[in-house]
Amino acid sequence: MSARIEDYALIGDTHTAALVGLDGSIDWLCLPRFDSGAVFAALLGDSSHGSWSLAPAHTVSVERRYRDETLILETTFTAPGGRVRITDFMPHRHEHPTLVRIVEGLEGEVDMQLRLRLRFDYGWVVPWVTRDHTGLHAVAGPDAIRVQSPVPLVGRDMATEADFTVRRGERLPFVLAWHRSAERQPPTYDAERALDECDAVWREWSGHCTYEGPWRSEVLRSLITLKALTYDPSGAIVAAPTTSLPEQLGGPRNWDYRYSWLRDATFSLIALMSSGYLHEAREWRHWLLRAAAGDPAQLQIMYGLDGERRLVEQELDWLPGFAGSRPVRIGNEAAGQFQLDVYGEVMDAMHQARCAGLAVDQDAWRLQQALVGYVEKNWTRPDDGLWEVRSGRQHFTHSKVMAWAAFDRAASAVTDHGLPGDAARWRGLADEVHAQVCAEAFDAELGSFTQAYGSKTLDASALLIPLVGFLPADDPRVRGTVEAIRQELCADGLVVRYRTDQTVTEGIAEVDGLPGGEGAFLLCSFWLVDNLVMRGDTEEAHDVFERLLTLSNDVGLLAEEYDPVAGRQLGNYPQAFSHVGLINSAFLLSQTDGPLIRRSTPGSA
Repeated sequence: MSARIEDYALIGDTHTAALVGLDGSIDWLCLPRFDSGAVFAALLGDSSHGSWSLAPAHTVSVERRYRDETLILETTFTAPGGRVRITDFMPHRHEHPTLVRIVEGLEGEVDMQLRLRLRFDYGWVVPWVTRDHTGLHAVAGPDAIRVQSPVPLVGRDMATEADFTVRRGERLPFVLAWHRSAERQPPTYDAERALDECDAVWREWSGHCTYEGPWRSEVLRSLITLKALTYDPSGAIVAAPTTSLPEQLGGPRNWDYRYSWLRDATFSLIALMSSGYLHEAREWRHWLLRAAAGDPAQLQIMYGLDGERRLVEQELDWLPGFAGSRPVRIGNEAAGQFQLDVYGEVMDAMHQARCAGLAVDQDAWRLQQALVGYVEKNWTRPDDGLWEVRSGRQHFTHSKVMAWAAFDRAASAVTDHGLPGDAARWRGLADEVHAQVCAEAFDAELGSFTQAYGSKTLDASALLIPLVGFLPADDPRVRGTVEAIRQELCADGLVVRYRTDQTVTEGIAEVDGLPGGEGAFLLCSFWLVDNLVMRGDTEEAHDVFERLLTLSNDVGLLAEEYDPVAGRQLGNYPQAFSHVGLINSAFLLSQTDGPLIRRSTPGSA
């Protein structure tokens, strides 16, 4: 297993994704979907839990990059006998999920080693493997995999191996394809043709990016990452393609992010719409209408890729976890939480889509009317908050701010877009929530908005107050909040969500009901950049932003969190939230108009 989360690069086909290590090992791949069982799970254990290593027998140095404007990964190994490049990609899917690895000799002769361990169901099931002159076929239960190999494969110790030599000018394609075991095996695959097609598809998509600012390469890489996290058949957007990568090495804050959080998807949509990608917004709106159909009281904070609601959380006790971080979890019991802010996020996403030019959909507006009606009846209730704490419900400040946003956007839909509804009532409710938050959530002694009514705990989510237009960035209360957060919630200039170590009883943080700590939350750090820009401190914002860019790995990917002491990325990876923050901050710093600018102006159209 690679030593660090950031040693991995992402490849994917907008159905699922794989993580490829700097050492040439693919240690994570779920088939056929993001949320399916992993066939390679060494990321959360070791090679015995499934991996595919393809690299020189001896390596001197490694360099890698993505082909410009694509998700095609090229890793160049320098070995004692020469140089070799491995091109890894997942073609856009036609029938079978497919992963292609092409070994190309660049200089001299390089001795190569292939080590393949196929394990279904997160390393639990060892398949039955048969081999022939074209490769191998592995079967267990409903799953089957065909591997097409140009070199002979040998079975040894419940694994498949091959030792071969590649010479300058040679190109050897290896192809892995999944299929249902009751169906026919996939036919022989033309890897070179698939490479050309994959390259063309990604370049065509990237060509629609409208951002032309000074950080175009970083923004485009983040946009490609967001696109890779979309589930093409339904329009859902997953928070990350992984589960149980730890927020603290060796700690238990390990969660499954392979689902679509309404909040995360909303942030992602704003970033995509800012960059000219309305198609993704339209597809997500269709997905939302299907997923949220029914009683608004049953709206969940997250759903499965096709809108599934039962995301039962369980622990996989046979996996030791990344760097010994246990438990390893699949499913997520937070799906059953009541998080008031989600209603506001959905209302805002719909509002921003209309402002960006997406045609009005009457079914979508009827859903919004039902949602705002639910908020009207329930905004005074305590909830579980956006950070999904497990310590009990409170009157969280951010939740109330987003209840205000729900009413504000509903009123604006009527006055600015001509949709039917009672704008006066909704505007009156927005004013009522606004007054309550200002009275109950602002602590004069601290000079800051706090995490919840009556609390002394600071929370980085208060940085969203100006970003959603609740108060302007230069309001003294907002300035005081920003400065309090910078003083109390910053570690080496990076922002943590809240202090998990402030009040601890028997190892459990009372603020969120969970043991252990976590790293700095990268999205919150980008929110700090946004606040600085919006209040006019552009030079300082630029410095913080440039510092954040240095935290990306060598191919421009970010996890959820960062440990400034150890200098390592933490949490599920790559994380949509982090890349959303990068995109939005780049737009603000570039003074480029878009949904984030409009979002910060209440009632704007």
